[in-house]
Amino acid sequence: MRVVGFSFIRNAVLCDYPIVEAVSSILPLCDEVVVAVGKSEDDTLNLVRGIHPSKIRILETIWDDNLREGGRVFALETDKAFQALSNDADWAFCIQADEIVHENYLDRISQTMSRWKKDNVVDGLLLDFTHFYGSYNYVADSPSWHRREVRIIRNDKSIFSYGDSMGFRKRPNDKLRVRESGGMIYHYSYVKPPDKMLTKVRAMHKLWHDDEWIQNELGDAALFDYGTIDSLKLFEGNHPAVMKERIAKQNWKFEFDVSENRIRLKHRIRKFIQRKFGISVGEYRNFKLLE
Repeated sequence: MRVVGFSFIRNAVLCDYPIVEAVSSILPLCDEVVVAVGKSEDDTLNLVRGIHPSKIRILETIWDDNLREGGRVFALETDKAFQALSNDADWAFCIQADEIVHENYLDRISQTMSRWKKDNVVDGLLLDFTHFYGSYNYVADSPSWHRREVRIIRNDKSIFSYGDSMGFRKRPNDKLRVRESGGMIYHYSYVKPPDKMLTKVRAMHKLWHDDEWIQNELGDAALFDYGTIDSLKLFEGNHPAVMKERIAKQNWKFEFDVSENRIRLKHRIRKFIQRKFGISVGEYRNFKLLE
């Protein structure tokens, strides 16, 4: 079984993306990882070059900064990396720049890929998500965060990145038929120093909204306000080994009263049903889960 990985990144240093850790987390599963590195204002290119020279193949790209609607540029960059993969691979593992796969799940994911390798009905595999927020000690506790998404796909070039690169579809516009992988993504999108977090948020919004909208929302703030979150819980597990050094360097404080709950009523009802009956009411599904 041959597995290749792919990702995309720009301005990883300025926005403090853990791209090194993200790509490194899937290297044990992959024979090669293609990273589309957008022209950056920092040393992102050399950062990616240093990850694992014998396994990393870099595709230098230029982002379309005029495309400021719906985060579509993220999907286009994902597609560039995917289309550059060699055709001899069975599976393609997409890892985004703030997503880490815990080493405890690697064997399980590998076994699942092997199990469904020859079943062409299966277009992809789902991974569950744990979303960290504010610091490495808290995780999101609201149903508004996506619970799982497709990150492993068949190496079928009729598959494309959908929307803002949250997931995938198959031409002409079909949802992928998927199985559970048994794996978990640790998502660190909202764990950065407040100044870096604001830099990242501003950069993200430029690919979604116009300048007037950004100014109205963020104004002249210098730090990101983590205090607007609705509900969090304490993280009780352990982080991936590749994150050890980054976590040790945390230089900001964030505390949250986990007894505080500002979740909207509809999300409270969804959360209760999920906990009581194991049913995810109203969950966004950009895939068809095979039974």
